[in-house]
Amino acid sequence: MEITDIKFRHLAEYGRLKALVSVTFDGVFAVHDIKIIDGHDRLFLAMPSRRMPDGKFRDIAHPVGNALRDELEHRVLDAYQESVLQ
Repeated sequence: MEITDIKFRHLAEYGRLKALVSVTFDGVFAVHDIKIIDGHDRLFLAMPSRRMPDGKFRDIAHPVGNALRDELEHRVLDAYQESVLQ
């Protein structure tokens, strides 16, 4: 599975939420509302989630396994850094 497009729908200068991102895979499958969050020591991705009846949040879509998660985070955060520097 290849990441073929990364689009930033919202960029914020202030607060912990830095951006909302849409990522397209293989040109045919998109995942929207991935969040870039400013954590205590680094930026990280939060996958789209939904609040369950018990009040907890559960991911709607997420990578299965660390390899895709690491690649997704690396590619999205690199693209984010490039967009912020422009």
